[in-house]
Amino acid sequence: MEGISGAQMLIGLGIGLLVLILLILKTKIHVFIALIIASCIIGLAGGMQPDAVVSAITKGFGGTLGSIGIIIGFGVMMGQIFEESGAAERMARTFLKLFGKGHEEQAMALTGYIISIPIFCDSGFVIISPLARALSRETKKSIVALSIALAGGLVVTHSLVPPTPGPLGVAGTFQIDVGRFLLLGMVVSVPMVIATMFYGKWLGKRIYQLPGNTEGEWVRPPYQEPQYDLQNHDSDKKMPSAFVSFAPLLLPIVLILLNTVLSAFKATGSVATVFIFLGSPIIAVMLGLLLAVFTLTGGRDRKSVINSLENSIKSAGIIILVTGGGGALGQIIKDAGVGAYIAQGIASTHLPVILLPFIIATLVRFVQGSGTVAMITAAGITAPIVSAAGGNMTLGALAACTGALFFSYFNDSFYWVVNRLSGITETKEQIRVWSITTTIAWAVGLVELLILNIFMR
Repeated sequence: MEGISGAQMLIGLGIGLLVLILLILKTKIHVFIALIIASCIIGLAGGMQPDAVVSAITKGFGGTLGSIGIIIGFGVMMGQIFEESGAAERMARTFLKLFGKGHEEQAMALTGYIISIPIFCDSGFVIISPLARALSRETKKSIVALSIALAGGLVVTHSLVPPTPGPLGVAGTFQIDVGRFLLLGMVVSVPMVIATMFYGKWLGKRIYQLPGNTEGEWVRPPYQEPQYDLQNHDSDKKMPSAFVSFAPLLLPIVLILLNTVLSAFKATGSVATVFIFLGSPIIAVMLGLLLAVFTLTGGRDRKSVINSLENSIKSAGIIILVTGGGGALGQIIKDAGVGAYIAQGIASTHLPVILLPFIIATLVRFVQGSGTVAMITAAGITAPIVSAAGGNMTLGALAACTGALFFSYFNDSFYWVVNRLSGITETKEQIRVWSITTTIAWAVGLVELLILNIFMR
C-alpha cells in the first residue's frame, strides 16, 4: 500500500459509496450484491491489488459471520415459535394486568420493548395490534396513542438490542462483546421508549380515532376521557402461561448477563467456567431456543415444528448475507488504509468520532429506508475509522444502531404496518404518527450518545 496517496484512497471510497447508493436506489441489484461491488470498487480504486481485494472481502465476510451468524439463525427461529405459539400475546396480556387500568400505554410500550428482542418488529406489531384495537374500543383511548406506544417499544429494541439481526451484525462488524452491547442497548432504549410513549399520549388526543363496530372500520368522534368498565381480556384463545412464555427469552438474557459479570471480574473456578460457557451468546441463545421448542410447541407434531423452524431460516438468510457484506466492506476500508487516513483527519478536529457512524446511518436510513441496512452499512464504513481513531467501539456500534432510527417514511415497511393497522390513511397524519415518532427516538438517542461519550472514552 506504499505510495498510495490519501487523496486516491478518499476518491476510491467516494466512488464506491456513490455506486453503492445508486445500485441500492436505482437498480434491481440486491443490497448484498451492491455491498460486494462497492467493496471491490473501493479497494481497486483505492490502490489495492486485485488479490488483496478478494482476500479482504473473504476475510471480512467470514470474520463477521463467524461471530454472529449462528446467533441470527437461532434468534429468528425462536421468534417464529413465540409468534406461532401465542407466547408474544401472552406477554402483552401479562403486562396489561401488571400495570392495571389507566396505564395501557405503558403496558403496550413495555410489551414492545420486550418482545421485539427475539421477534421482528413488523411481526410483533401484527400480533399485538388486535389487542391494542380491543383496548381502544373498550377504554375509548385513541388507537394512535396505543399504537405509537407499542410500535415505539418494538422499533427501539429491534434497532438497539441483540439478538435482533441488525444490532448483531453491527456488533460483529465492530468486533465487540455481544453481552455488554445487549445490556447497554437495553439501558439506552428505556428513555427512547418513554419519549415515544409520551408523544403517543399527546398525539392521541389530537388524532382521536377509535375502532368501529366492524373489522377495518374507524371512527373519529369528539374526544372523550377514557372509560374503564373493561371486560375480561382473557379470551378463550389457547395461550401458554406467562412463566412458560417469558422463560425462553429471559434464560439467554440472564446467562449472557452472568457471563459478562463473571468475565469482567475475571472469576475462576469450575462453576464460573461453566456459567461463562453457558453465557456465551451462541450457547445462551441456543438454550433459549431449545427451551422454546420443548415448552411452547406442545400439541404440535415433529414435522410441523421443523417446517416452522425451516421457514424462519429463509427470512434469516438474506439478513446473514447482508451482514456478511457489511463486514466485507468494513475489511476493505480497513485494509485500504482509508479508515486510518480519515481517522487522522477526525482526530485533528473536535468532532466526536462516534458521530460518524451516527451520521452515516442517519443518511443511509433516510435515503433507502431499511434500518437494518442503514446500521450495517454504517458499521462497515466506520468501524475501521472508529478503531483507528481510538474511539470506543461499543459506543460506535450503538451510534450506528441509533442513527438508523431516523425518520421512518414511505420506503420503510414498518411505516406502512403501523399506519395501516392503526387506520391512518392521510399522508400528513401518517408522518405525524410514525415518522415523527422514530425521529424523537433518534434525537433522544443522540443526546444519550453525547452524554455517554463523555464517560466512555
